[in-house]
Amino acid sequence: MVYAIQIGVILFIAKLAGEFTERYLKQPSVLGELIAGMIIGPFALGAYINLPGVGPLFELPHHIVSNIPVTTELYAFAQIAAVVLLFVAGLETNADTFLKYAGPASIVAIGGVVLPFLFGYFATIIAGIGGQGEALFMGAIMTATSVGITARVLTDIQKLDTPEGVTILGGAVVDDVLGILVLAVVVNLAATGNFDLASVSSVTLKAAGFYVVFTGLAIIFSKYIAKFISLFKAPGAAVSVAVGIAFICSAIFEMFGLAMIIGAYSMGLALSRTNISHMLSEKLQGLYNATVPVFFVIMGMLVNFRAMGGALMFSLIICVLAVIGKVVGCGVAARFVGFNKIGAIRIGIGMIPRGEVALIVAGIGLSRGVIDSDLFGVSIMMTMVTTLLAPIFLVPAFKIPGSGQVKAIKASKKGN
Repeated sequence: MVYAIQIGVILFIAKLAGEFTERYLKQPSVLGELIAGMIIGPFALGAYINLPGVGPLFELPHHIVSNIPVTTELYAFAQIAAVVLLFVAGLETNADTFLKYAGPASIVAIGGVVLPFLFGYFATIIAGIGGQGEALFMGAIMTATSVGITARVLTDIQKLDTPEGVTILGGAVVDDVLGILVLAVVVNLAATGNFDLASVSSVTLKAAGFYVVFTGLAIIFSKYIAKFISLFKAPGAAVSVAVGIAFICSAIFEMFGLAMIIGAYSMGLALSRTNISHMLSEKLQGLYNATVPVFFVIMGMLVNFRAMGGALMFSLIICVLAVIGKVVGCGVAARFVGFNKIGAIRIGIGMIPRGEVALIVAGIGLSRGVIDSDLFGVSIMMTMVTTLLAPIFLVPAFKIPGSGQVKAIKASKKGN
């Protein structure tokens, strides 16, 4: 009963906040959903809203698992919603355009990993907040990019299929692979004090190799997968089978050390090349609208305001560096792969949000005792700020007139 009430309240609040944000603030609804989650979460009003016969609406669970301050049931629902989000995002991405910009996206991702990592590491050392272990983990937390939040914002503003859009999303996906590598290095160093090249190389080949091979095979065999899905003629059966395949792929990616949402995106991307992509995307909108807002509200509920007070000034510095690191690191890299200043700004801003990926890395650091509650609070604040800033700045960045590509501008000038 409690779980049903919680989901109902989350959906109602999500739609109310999203409607207000879109109608009056002219911003994507994801912004309102995140803020709503912060307000009704267990660290804010959720702990004080008492229902007769139920108790607090969203209280902290008695046994917090992996530093997630919501119940296992709610967090599981959020993960299901994230899979739906990325599967639909993959379906709505042009696979040929994605492959065309896979190289540039990888370069952008590298720029968005190196600079933020250095910023996080040296800022922690200079501030004297912690030692090598803490500094390494802060650097690792800074490298993340939220695939889910990026995909939602680009979908909301209908820019998912643009050169900048696919580069941002491709870069965010590669960021996750690189983030696994960085995290493996950091955990290894923190645990042993030594750099184990064999261990790190194994993790790298396993994660990156599996992602490339699986995505390539999915695209090659996409027509056969689509034919199999089309065999089901009962009402809704084809959609159910497609979603089932997406979840299986997500689980396989999780087994290989990658985020399960990347598996969902890869399968959606593969099916985007088939004749059933439009049908699937259209029929999944109901499921999308009923589940995805829950994911973002629950992400907002993870924000612990009390944990941010221990190192407020350092938190503000990290937030500034987190924004600069992605905008400059990814923006400069974008300039080297065919984008002009406008395109570089769009890509840099699109790579800002950290979201659930940073929370996962921070949680690992806290659970292993490498970082304390203060640095965990800093991570949460950085995650919150970057997540909120991304849609605020990304919308006007895409409203800047003109192409974001160097060649397109040259071509238009030549035509005049």
